[in-house]
Amino acid sequence: MAELIKHTYDVELNWDEGRQGTLQSYKLNDSIEVATPPEFPGGVDGIWSPEHLFVASVSSCFMTTFTAIAEYSKLDFEELTVPATGLMSNESGKFAMTEIVLQPKLIITDEDQKEKALRILQKAEQACLITRSIKTDVKLEPEVVVTALT
Repeated sequence: MAELIKHTYDVELNWDEGRQGTLQSYKLNDSIEVATPPEFPGGVDGIWSPEHLFVASVSSCFMTTFTAIAEYSKLDFEELTVPATGLMSNESGKFAMTEIVLQPKLIITDEDQKEKALRILQKAEQACLITRSIKTDVKLEPEVVVTALT
């Protein structure tokens, strides 16, 4: 039987005014302003919302999982960008984040590694701890581009 391992991630939110607050962690250097998104009453434009942070957590987990698997698999790559779109809808009568689409674009320089790169992208989506922890449908639409070394 595997040893039970537990990690904790502490954050603290301090209300500032209206529907705005500041999110921080004693373990991190930076704080983040958060607010209700502008699509809702009292929402604030231009500030990170819980909805943005939710999508960002899936996107950043995908990136960190991919880089770990790529390193372990000895896949060299030049660039990775991970655009992500979250869809919130009230299909069941209550709002919920129903879908997140990840569209990672990976740039490599070796044509022979293209299939391996695609497999690692797919494996990263399946292994992402955040994706496995949520009920939102996460769809992967990867792109692998091969470019010449500069």
